[in-house]
Amino acid sequence: MGSSSDINELDPVYNGQGLRIGIVMSRFNQDICEGLLSACEIELARLGVAKADTVLVNVPGALEHPLVLQKMAQSGKYDALVAIGAVVRGDTYHFEIVSNESSRGITDVQLETGVPIANAILTVDTEEQAHVRMAEKGRDAARVAVEMANLLKRL
Repeated sequence: MGSSSDINELDPVYNGQGLRIGIVMSRFNQDICEGLLSACEIELARLGVAKADTVLVNVPGALEHPLVLQKMAQSGKYDALVAIGAVVRGDTYHFEIVSNESSRGITDVQLETGVPIANAILTVDTEEQAHVRMAEKGRDAARVAVEMANLLKRL
């Protein structure tokens, strides 16, 4: 094998100009979701994504994300999608079902459609944990969406 300088490496591109981004946000745990959304929107704007090129769709909860994301991905209107939500552990097994199934569904949509989805559905034990993580996770989701949209255009 040659040295790493012999390979053509595709570095991340964080230029959002001209990218069309769809965001699907849960209404469940709305205060956390609004915090995630705010951080995501600020970062998308900083990366050059135009407000006019961004669409926000609301769904009841995390289990509704995959179907709506699939419909959006199949439309051909979006370069990348972002899933925003929060699943807070309760006293029952429901937390695991919602967390695992929403995540699996989002992954399936990406693989079926070829449209990248930044998964910013927080899965936490407490609301406090979500509040600590929401700004960073919202920013990360914006960066992932822009990076992956640009990467897939280059492959």
